[in-house]
Amino acid sequence: MILTVTLNAALDLTYRLPEVRPHASNRVRTVSGQAGGKGINVARVLAALGHAATVTGLVGGPTGRAVRAELAEAGLPDELVEVAGETRRTVAVADDRDTTVLLEPGPEISPPEWRRFLAHYEHLLPGASVVVLSGSLPPGLPVDAYRGLAERARAHGVAVVLDADGPALVRALPARPAVVKPNAHELAAATGTADPAEGAERLRAAGAEAVVASFGPDGLLALTSEGRWRARPPEAVAGNPTGAGDAVVAALALGLATGLPWPERLRRAVALSAAAVLAPQAGRFDAEAHHRLLTLVRTEELGRTHPQGEACP
Repeated sequence: MILTVTLNAALDLTYRLPEVRPHASNRVRTVSGQAGGKGINVARVLAALGHAATVTGLVGGPTGRAVRAELAEAGLPDELVEVAGETRRTVAVADDRDTTVLLEPGPEISPPEWRRFLAHYEHLLPGASVVVLSGSLPPGLPVDAYRGLAERARAHGVAVVLDADGPALVRALPARPAVVKPNAHELAAATGTADPAEGAERLRAAGAEAVVASFGPDGLLALTSEGRWRARPPEAVAGNPTGAGDAVVAALALGLATGLPWPERLRRAVALSAAAVLAPQAGRFDAEAHHRLLTLVRTEELGRTHPQGEACP
């Protein structure tokens, strides 16, 4: 079982319309809603791939109850912990050209609520093969929250895939996550360099065992102890990119759980990410496109990874 942690869960609302006109009234064509937050999106993708995934994290209030109801309807195992505050909502406004996303901050989490979650998390770890820590931290949590969760997983012999940004990412690196997945902006912000390879080396020097950086339509760059690879989609795809990074994380977690070689992990991650862009909501992917792209994605080996690098600032 892969355990996904979503500390800042959400009810994701998607508004679709032909064209968004700024500073004007916009009539929405369709509205859809589902439980969201990065870890929940990852679990949804894993379930669609036929792999067992359990959702944990924090939810509260009527919105939290709506999140749990939708998870039950989707058949995703729910080990969420209740808090007093109201779970946030996110709104994706998608037209025929682009998508704009509005993100609420999430509920304030008290120290007793955090301690209660940590105890529950410890209880879940023995049943997990991989833990996915992803998404933003809600107000009230310590900036090193992911470091503490990664250290607990490591103590249980459970590998960690980390998808975070800013201080939450940097502060977690000493816990030696198995895989860290920043996008290009997150990588540059965390390391202080615009050079992706140098930035990935800095994350590895600071503790990450492997770094897989995502570059949208330009694919993935992976630096690991076994080598460096670049993987790109065979064609440009247009659609909703909101859940593409979560699809990458799902593929990386599954590859880690099943022991796939790195080139195969990356090939599957790129195909799944591109197929996710073609789906209308995060956490879903176009199954037909996924199967087709799997036969077309190629990986390029770039050479051996430097054993040492410059640490993050």
